[in-house]
Amino acid sequence: MKYRNKQGGVFALSLIAAALSQSVYAQEAPVAEVAPAAAAPAAPVAQTAPAPAASALEEVVVTAPRMQEPLKVVTNPRAPRQPIPAHDGADYLKTIPGFSVITKGGTDGDPVFRGMAASRVNILVDNQTVLGGCNGRMDAPTAYIFPEVFNKLTVIKGPQTVSHGPGNSAATAMFERQQPRFSEFGYKMHTGVMVGSANRHDEVVDAQVGSAGGYVQAIATNSQAGDYKDGKNNRVHSAYHRYSANAAVGLTPDADTRVELSAATSDGRAAYADRSMDGTKFLRNNVALSFNRKHLTSTVEEIDAVVAANNVDHIMDDQTLRTPGMMGYANLKRDTSDLRASTKLRVADPTLLTIGVDAQRNNHKSRSAMPGMPYSAWQNDASIAQQGLFTELDHHLSEQQKVVAGYRADWWKAQDNRPAMIMDWNAMGMGGMMGAMAMNPTSGKQRTQTLHSGFARYEQRLSEPTTLFVGLGHTSRFPDYWELIAKQSTNSVSSFNVRPEKTNQLDTGVIYKTAETEFNLSAFYSKVTDFILIDSTMKMVTGAARNVNATTFGGEAGFAQALNSDWKLHSSLAYVHGTNDTDGTPLAQLPPLEGLMSLGYDDKTWSFTALTRVVAAQTRFDKNKGNIVGKDIGASSGFAVFSMNAGWRPSKNSLITAGVDNLFNRTYAEFISRAGTAITGYTQTTRVNQPGRTLWLKATLDL
Repeated sequence: MKYRNKQGGVFALSLIAAALSQSVYAQEAPVAEVAPAAAAPAAPVAQTAPAPAASALEEVVVTAPRMQEPLKVVTNPRAPRQPIPAHDGADYLKTIPGFSVITKGGTDGDPVFRGMAASRVNILVDNQTVLGGCNGRMDAPTAYIFPEVFNKLTVIKGPQTVSHGPGNSAATAMFERQQPRFSEFGYKMHTGVMVGSANRHDEVVDAQVGSAGGYVQAIATNSQAGDYKDGKNNRVHSAYHRYSANAAVGLTPDADTRVELSAATSDGRAAYADRSMDGTKFLRNNVALSFNRKHLTSTVEEIDAVVAANNVDHIMDDQTLRTPGMMGYANLKRDTSDLRASTKLRVADPTLLTIGVDAQRNNHKSRSAMPGMPYSAWQNDASIAQQGLFTELDHHLSEQQKVVAGYRADWWKAQDNRPAMIMDWNAMGMGGMMGAMAMNPTSGKQRTQTLHSGFARYEQRLSEPTTLFVGLGHTSRFPDYWELIAKQSTNSVSSFNVRPEKTNQLDTGVIYKTAETEFNLSAFYSKVTDFILIDSTMKMVTGAARNVNATTFGGEAGFAQALNSDWKLHSSLAYVHGTNDTDGTPLAQLPPLEGLMSLGYDDKTWSFTALTRVVAAQTRFDKNKGNIVGKDIGASSGFAVFSMNAGWRPSKNSLITAGVDNLFNRTYAEFISRAGTAITGYTQTTRVNQPGRTLWLKATLDL
């Protein structure tokens, strides 16, 4: 296959692949009760940062979204991307420089930003918090996100916002639906179909019907794949099937008002190569009521509120998706209620003030069953509640200078409801035998805490295309469920008393943007007091949550250049370095230096991209230490992966893209991958290997 540019030159796919380039284009059933035996508004002065706009550098197939505002990356999850289009939220986030994913199999990885995982990265869906149920993080919050359902993904780096929930010491990631609005009776529809290697196929339909007074929206998704093969043709235990349905009814009595009632449900199953059990139920139900009103008065610019209820019912077992074992079934549930309300006040011409409240309460419970035996009674493990008050100020000192600052206070309450748990001591023995039950010393106890967070950032536009920024942020993060309840401590079976984590961080950088050239750099330096480290050197199974002090620094850089109207060059770089100051060792679970390079062609009808991802070796590690998702295994080697894609626009509303990832069938694994485990019929590897050569084809149509 060949593609011809406007000057008539012929460009073979093999030649572009050899250039080591990479480019970006503008654009089951529940288990029975008895277990079976087997089987922002425009400011009156100019914005400091250049606003994203259509230019010679806009993307068709996304490979590395760029920062176009200070510490903020905005992209469209519906745009095709490479590698193979994402099937969950973590899979999409890993295209953003600085993000990595802790791999477990074919799906449900945990997103990591600058080496920070889990609740250090706030994940929000339409301003709502999503929390998984699995003690072993089979269902990270992003597992319940099918990216193509959403129109907008915003990532805010570091502790540089207080308006989107507590604890965002590493980053905040917000997946948002664009609510429909019609001026007259009509309809809109988005459809997408994708097929790929390992019997992968995805389908999504988003249908909207409405008029000036309101709308109805219905969304359905399906994503399914079998076991993929690594570069050595070894099958990886990684098959999955996920599906969801969303519905919304909205009232829009005028151009400034919207009231929406929405509901969502999803379920699925997933095989995991890193553990002795699989996920056979991921049932999530959600209902939300939201309200938005703009331009109330000259002072009150906007009021926004949402209240939501979310529940997760999760089952894991070693009976359904693999050769049956002896562990049986574990059933876990989490019920979460969510509230957020805010208002934006134009207190003076150059000043916008946002004030608001948010609250969350979640309860977790579990039960288990041996093969062929009834389930045990439900045990309420814990309840955690949070109430927050926040305010953010956006003030323009002049057309070239801007200050953004914020403060929030959070009131936390947690209760430990576990009467007893299983001891987890290593072979050396520390007061008990592994497998024996021990009374919980914190059973029935409550803890309350008031935590404070804040930030301030200064932005300076030096000239029309250049903006400098520097910010200071402080975040106090209350321990999450996995750190309080799912782990133990070094000298007890309970980690309920682990201290909150306090992060002080400096963020700085530069953005340069013209129609032909973009450059951005964001760098950070962070000191973390009482960093919550999970230490598995003593507690091999659960791991022990303990507080240490840590230092991290690093950043991300991006560059894009339009060579002419059709050819574009893109590249990005991400690096993080960390030290466990208490132990005098490297901070665990930090990914190595990573770079992306691309070269692409796009004449608005035909497009082509060749790309390479290069990852350095990681020799800094702290074996058997990490976070609630994973731990260091040892050193890893570097690798380079080459990929390419092509696209065709039959019309302005349709797009067909095809690609091949890992063109040279490289066998590799990420440094922060989970360890492979022994599964009958599969080859065990040190880490969970990534897919070998992968082919995919995707078509989208918007009506």
